[in-house]
Amino acid sequence: MQSQVPRWRWWIHFLLIGGYFFPGLIQGLYFTPRHPLLRHSGQGLLILCGLNWLVSRATTDELLLRWRPRWWVVPLGVGYSIAIRLGLAVTGFIVVLFLLITQLVNVESLRNFALQNPPRIDRLIDVGALRTNRAYYWLSLTLVSFVTAGLREELWRAATLAGMRALWPGAFMSDTGESIAIVLIGVAFGAAHLPMGALAAVAAGLIGIFLGIILIIHRSIWPAVIAHGLFDATTFALLPLIANKFPELRP
Repeated sequence: MQSQVPRWRWWIHFLLIGGYFFPGLIQGLYFTPRHPLLRHSGQGLLILCGLNWLVSRATTDELLLRWRPRWWVVPLGVGYSIAIRLGLAVTGFIVVLFLLITQLVNVESLRNFALQNPPRIDRLIDVGALRTNRAYYWLSLTLVSFVTAGLREELWRAATLAGMRALWPGAFMSDTGESIAIVLIGVAFGAAHLPMGALAAVAAGLIGIFLGIILIIHRSIWPAVIAHGLFDATTFALLPLIANKFPELRP
């Protein structure tokens, strides 16, 4: 069903929410960050979502804000988080196996590439503080993972999808069109992580597509919020262990 809100309102909504990551992307690509991103406040996108609602008057259903499927939200989110991590591992294994079988690269060159291009996690979070500061550690595993990352980024994803569906209903209202929109949004999500390196950007893009699929399957952001938050929380929890065991991967 096409939105009855004037298109100019949806254009403002889409340009604001869809372009949220671009200033940070440009800054990250052309200027080396002096501090990890997550030492700063993460409230900007939540405020922007509020402004977008004032402009577009997007409904609860358009923003996928309904809590469903009821009590299954949490266990589904946990299961999806595990599935996403396994999916990334399987995808990476298949790509590496393909490269080796086709002899496009050898094991040594792959190893050197991985060592020379580690994900720049230090541009996102202070790994040293995770290891030494308990308050920073637990805030990262809770507030940062589930609100700063999970909630605000899934709100961004749902709001961007709502804008695309409202502005181009012929292209993105169908099931196929909605799937294409999710892929495009996932690519944009991955591009926003380019300051962390190419490998991190590709992984983030794949994660974004997986989370987008969860959104459209359940018509709700909440299973994706739980999956996203738990994925980040377990990643942050493992970072100090990885830094200790593999010092060569430290930036």
